[in-house]
Order: sequence, then C-alpha cells, then structure tokens
Amino acid sequence: MQDIIKKLEDIKLRFEEIGRMITDPDIISDMKRFIKLNKEYRDLEEIVSVYAKYQKNIDDIASSKSVLATEKDPEFREMAKLEIEELEPITEALEEEIKVLLIPKDPNDDKNVIVELRAGTGGDEACIFVEDVFRMYTMYFKERGWKYEIINSNEGGTKGYKEVVMNVEGEGVYGTLKFESGVHRVQRVPETESQGRVHTSAITVAVLPEAEEVDVDLNMTDVRRDTFRASGAGGQHVNKTESAIRLTHIPSGIVVECQDGRSQHKNLEIAISVLRSRLYQQELDKKNSERAAQRKSLVSSGDRSAKIRTYNYPQGRITDHRITKTIYNLAAFMNGDIQEMIDSLKMAENAERMKGIE
Repeated sequence: MQDIIKKLEDIKLRFEEIGRMITDPDIISDMKRFIKLNKEYRDLEEIVSVYAKYQKNIDDIASSKSVLATEKDPEFREMAKLEIEELEPITEALEEEIKVLLIPKDPNDDKNVIVELRAGTGGDEACIFVEDVFRMYTMYFKERGWKYEIINSNEGGTKGYKEVVMNVEGEGVYGTLKFESGVHRVQRVPETESQGRVHTSAITVAVLPEAEEVDVDLNMTDVRRDTFRASGAGGQHVNKTESAIRLTHIPSGIVVECQDGRSQHKNLEIAISVLRSRLYQQELDKKNSERAAQRKSLVSSGDRSAKIRTYNYPQGRITDHRITKTIYNLAAFMNGDIQEMIDSLKMAENAERMKGIE
C-alpha cells in the first residue's frame, strides 16, 4: 500500500496545484487551457476526497491503538477496541475503492459514439434481430437521457434491417457501450418456421468512439466521393435528388455510406465523421491487439468476430460469454434493461486492470 500512498500524495499535490491555477486570470483568459484544467480538477476531486477519508480513518485507528497501549481504564480501552473494530472494515473498503479509482481512465470513455448494427448469418431472421437490438439500445438510451440519430440504414428483404448506423451523444457514452462490440447470437423459432425448430442467427455490433479532427489526420485527397439516390422512406425528395453520399478511403479500403440526412451537404458531413471514427478505431484495434498479448481484456481486443453474447428465447436467458454471466430476464433485457450486464462487464474489466496496478 506504500506505493499507492505515494501515488495518492502526488495526486493530492497536483489537485491543489490545479486548484490554484484555475483562479489565475492568465489561465482563465486562455479558454482552451482553462477547460482542460477544469476537467482534470474534476477527475481528481473524487480520489482526493476518498483519500482524505482514508487518511482520517488511519489516524483514528492509530489513535485508538495508542489508547490500548497506554490506557489502564477498562472503559476507555473498551471504547478504543470498538472504534478499531468499526473502522478497520471501512478502511479496507476505502483501500479497494482507491485501487479502482487509480485504474488509468480510458481517454475515450467520455466520447460520443458511432454504433453500427449489421445482420450476419441467418438471412431474414438476422435482419429482424438487428431491429430488435436497435430497439433495445434506443430504449436504454432513453433511460440514460442520451440522444441518438440514425446516420444510415438499409432495410432487410422482408422485415428488419440489414444495417443501422447511429450517432449517440451523452455523458460517458463510450465508457458504457464499448463492451457491446462483437457478435451477438440469437437462438429462437423464426416466424416463418412452421415446424417450431429453433434457429441460430447472428448480428455484429461495433461501437466506435467519435473521433475529432485532432484524433485523426484525414487527408481528403485519399478519399473518393460518390453520390447516389437514397433508398427507403422519404417521399419525392428521396427519389429525385442524389443526396446520398458514399466515401471510399483508398489507403484502407474503408467505405462509408450516409443517406439519412436531409441534404447532400449534411450527409457528407456525417459520412466524414463516421470515416474518421472508423480510422480512429482501426488505430485503437492495432494498439489493443499488441496490448492483448500482454494482458487479457474484455474490451477492444481488435477481434470484431468474437462471439460475445447469446440471446436464447426458448429459455428466456441472455449469456455473456466473456464473463460467463447469465440473466434469466430476456423480455426486460430486450426492453432496454441492460445495465446489470454492463455493470458486471465493467467490474470484470476493472478487476483485470487492477492486477496491473498491484
């Protein structure tokens, strides 16, 4: 714990230094720097507060032990014993909380995201499941007070969607949704199945942190731009104007389409944002693949083909294969009640990352 105490002392000094800096008129006038320092101050505030409680408990325990070592009065000794018994478990809990707070924060956790849902194996049934998962997420977003906007969508052959791409904005969106990337498998009896046999289908979910211009150096001379007529709902405007945009990033081969915006200009703007996010994710995947060789991680291993979750309708269960957790409440889960699973994944990831600190 001594190494951790040293880290905490350094954090406390930095916190106090920033506290002085953000009252300096020269820094206040530099808005970019002022915002950055304010964010760092808020990020450090919680750990400094928990450390203060921890220090007080340690001092109180030391004081009570001193009473036991020197005091002869039985009443005083009993009070000191009771205080030690009360404070020691609280101190242990604070130690664990401090270890979690010291885990280096993913710099992308506060970013907004691009969520991409795509039908995989299973034909029409996979397209229907894309629509089901899309509904599940949007109900969860509503619960969290997050905003979402559909960027691109392609309808399935008879029902559902081959693809849905959306932008999601809110507090800590990537930090919450990043565990959803991977293959989601569904086992159920399709509507078209007359024999009542259970079929297995799959869809892929990709959660990409929204990249800003500073994150990715996107050279537009490397991008081929095509326009085409949007398909789907939208009336005469959709059919008569070539407002849909397709961008092809020649060096990487990444293709982005956007047709749900009201104008070609808006679609281009959104498509560039998605392309930038995909390129950023590509770089993250490379880094995380290298890191995965050193430690196990639930998130962003770089393998988008990994089967992460099974939704079994006959048994009414959802199983996450990364943490072998099963929830027997499929109906509520599909109505957006997914927080328990996300919290379990966060805890498992934190436990793994904590080993690195220890």
